[in-house]
Amino acid sequence: MSLIPSFFGKLRYCQCPSRLEGDSGGARVQGRCSGLKKEEVKVEVEDDRVLHISGERNVEKEDKNDTWHRVERSSGKFMRRFRLPENVKMDQIKAAMENGVLTVTVPKEEVKKPDVKSIEISG
Repeated sequence: MSLIPSFFGKLRYCQCPSRLEGDSGGARVQGRCSGLKKEEVKVEVEDDRVLHISGERNVEKEDKNDTWHRVERSSGKFMRRFRLPENVKMDQIKAAMENGVLTVTVPKEEVKKPDVKSIEISG
């Protein structure tokens, strides 16, 4: 067993486990971003229809006493990317964060059914 993990303790990182659901009306991405504020999470859509969710957390804890001064700093980043289908309404994508759960709603355009015309067979 190495001395490095026991000396530095557990390595901490920030994560946001996510779930993608979809139906004919659109898609919904949910991610648990516990402990993050909405200002620390960024939701973007890139030109080639890629939904990009990222975030960063920086925490500093300071304890002072007459004989000692201790400062603990921790930070972490996460990033998730989802490719969106071609029939997404890019201007109507919405994101909301409630109780540490980020929900991104991605509506789809309705696919038009082709017009079918019956042709009478003569003869």
